[in-house]
Amino acid sequence: MGSVQRAMRLLESVAEHGHGAPAKQLARETGLALPTAYHLLRTLVHEGYLRRDKGLFFLGEAAERLSSSGAEQKRRSTVVEALAHWRDLIGVPVYYAQYRDGEIEVLCVSDTPANPAVEEWADFRETGHAHAIGQCLLAQLDEEARRDHLDRYPVQSITPYTVRDSHSLLRRLERTGRMEPVMERQEYALGTVCAAIPITVGNTAATMAISLPAHQAEQLLASTQQLQEEIGRLMGSLAISISI
Repeated sequence: MGSVQRAMRLLESVAEHGHGAPAKQLARETGLALPTAYHLLRTLVHEGYLRRDKGLFFLGEAAERLSSSGAEQKRRSTVVEALAHWRDLIGVPVYYAQYRDGEIEVLCVSDTPANPAVEEWADFRETGHAHAIGQCLLAQLDEEARRDHLDRYPVQSITPYTVRDSHSLLRRLERTGRMEPVMERQEYALGTVCAAIPITVGNTAATMAISLPAHQAEQLLASTQQLQEEIGRLMGSLAISISI
């Protein structure tokens, strides 16, 4: 344990020197004997946590990967916490999804036993034409990207309310403002209505969405508007986090 603590102190000390630092300075700053510091520094270099260049020590690739992973976890935590807050505030399941590398990806869902999320009974990636999340993401793409997606995942009937063909879907998407909410009623799952709010930061097409039982459909618009307002309040902190 003592060696681990000393190694961590050395890593922290190196991290404070963007232009590198020599072993003697690192030993002095961490209160370690020079031979001990040299031994630990060589071990950290061997394991990739540090690199040495012209007698100076810098953070290595392994340490940078740890830093990157920690930052990614923090970004994801920001989104997860926001979804849980909105779930409790509005009383509905809340979803977060992105369009990445030509695919619809639902990255986070926050629900409760009393208000469960929609069961993915048909693959969300293959049925983007039928649910609010997919329609919202497709509406943010250009025409070429939309047609490419529908060539790979053709429109098919999921329920009696599903859009019937790609031509009808494309016309609907063209009429949808790029930043307008999308609502669908029982197109993906019978007994369920959904709404999705577009979020675009940089080149990333994303959406926050909610779902309700069909018998509560009259609440969909008000719940969607409430979520829009809440997203607006947090958009500054969420803008960096939507790349989870």
